[in-house]
Amino acid sequence: MCCSRRTFLLGTATTFAGAFLAACGSAPSKEVAKTEVPVGSAVILGSVIIAQPTEGEFVAYSSACPHQGNPITEVDGSTVTCTKHNSTFSIVDGSYISGPARSGLREATLSDNGDSVGASAQ
Repeated sequence: MCCSRRTFLLGTATTFAGAFLAACGSAPSKEVAKTEVPVGSAVILGSVIIAQPTEGEFVAYSSACPHQGNPITEVDGSTVTCTKHNSTFSIVDGSYISGPARSGLREATLSDNGDSVGASAQ
């Protein structure tokens, strides 16, 4: 089946606009009560990791593993692990600890909202 020039151009424009907006937009912010983030550990909220290395100090990272972009899905005390290839990272500074990854976690934008903290992957 053949499509008209108009249909082709409309489809192409729509695809381009969607790709452009996806590339330029930022992921929606994820938020959690400060009391839900254990001191010395972290929580994973979809695309972000929010950690509290020391009491009252919060940091956030993208949950995409720098190795191949797979999601980091495991928290074990002060480390997080991508279980796809077992790359492990520190929640203190996002640094690489072990596994096939060769760089640390990418920082996420953190916002302090009083009793809660929010983060969005960049």
